[in-house]
Amino acid sequence: QAQLVESGGGLVQAGDSLRIACTASLPTFSINFMAWFRQTPGKEREFVAGVSWNSKDVYYADSVKGRFIVSRDNAASAIYLQMNSLKPEDTANYYCARRKDSAFSVQHFSQYDIWGQGTRVTVSS
Repeated sequence: QAQLVESGGGLVQAGDSLRIACTASLPTFSINFMAWFRQTPGKEREFVAGVSWNSKDVYYADSVKGRFIVSRDNAASAIYLQMNSLKPEDTANYYCARRKDSAFSVQHFSQYDIWGQGTRVTVSS
């Protein structure tokens, strides 16, 4: 069964760094475009970062550009999000997701068909 499992969330202070991971049980992982989203209560799920199958194409939301780095290890079936200079507004549940083969965009959550259960990141001021 296709599955994504996030890990590494926690409570940090503003300015700290944190790396979260997503391990995939997907036969096609090595050719899938993968992404990180985040969500806070009452808000729509928000694109954070995405990476192509060969890591040549990476995308970031403006709000995290220059602070976050997305990467992947196809041999380990995993993607990572290195979060630096964290801010209180980065507090959210973070989800990894697989983009559909038929997707026509990178940033909208409707273009992703498999999701993890999320990992909570809390940044205190």
